[in-house]
Amino acid sequence: MTTQPKYLRRDPAEINPWAETCGQIRLLIERKDGAAGEVCEVEITDAKIHYHERTDEFYYVIDGEGRMRLDDEEIEIHRGVVVYVARGVKHKAWGKLKVLIVCVPAGVLDDVHELE
Repeated sequence: MTTQPKYLRRDPAEINPWAETCGQIRLLIERKDGAAGEVCEVEITDAKIHYHERTDEFYYVIDGEGRMRLDDEEIEIHRGVVVYVARGVKHKAWGKLKVLIVCVPAGVLDDVHELE
């Protein structure tokens, strides 16, 4: 049984990014930390269309602007915008974006289903 932490502090500058479905990702809070969800900082230029079977995501645009496809709809996003993406929604983003993604429950990297 994993004990839920009372707090966690992470500095993105101390975490090396790697390439993932959405772009360059830094996993700030992850499943092994025992938290209820995960938090990622991602730099997106052209993500691959994908969905999650078990994970809901909240995107907060830290900086930049771009567009996002959510199933058959396309929306504009820019700094300060928040987008909720329910599990099962096919989605991708593109442009020049830096986003914070909160994923609930934890385990998003094992729940990525690419469609392209």
